[in-house]
Amino acid sequence: MCEKNGGHGDGNVRCCPPRGLRGFLQPWLLLLLSQKPTHGYELMEILGQDDDTPGADPGLLYRTLRQFEHDGLVCSSWDTRGGGPARRVYQITDEGIDYLHAWAVKIRRNRGRLDRFLTEYQALFHTEEEGIQFEEMNHKMELNNL
Repeated sequence: MCEKNGGHGDGNVRCCPPRGLRGFLQPWLLLLLSQKPTHGYELMEILGQDDDTPGADPGLLYRTLRQFEHDGLVCSSWDTRGGGPARRVYQITDEGIDYLHAWAVKIRRNRGRLDRFLTEYQALFHTEEEGIQFEEMNHKMELNNL
């Protein structure tokens, strides 16, 4: 996350906040699976459609699904219909629904904490516009780091 300023070796350290929310893939997967049983590739496509959902590399997605299955949050079966290879289809369990509800409580609590932080930040720096300018600057820094 942190690197030497511009790579020029002048000793200044520039840090950017981490991208996304750590662990946010889990509740999204459970939410999507509560809508309908789905195979992993389709879940990746849905998650990759917009910036509001966490993207996931295939390895992370399938590891998470396997862990969910191990923990009893989802179950899976092979779909052999169609002309292509069999695909594993995941379905949320009752325990998974309970876990999704717990995630919603946790997210609401965190949203409250984030709202409080932003309120205090805005009060200290006086305007919403400065916050937007910071977001734009942070985005430019992220693009430069690619």
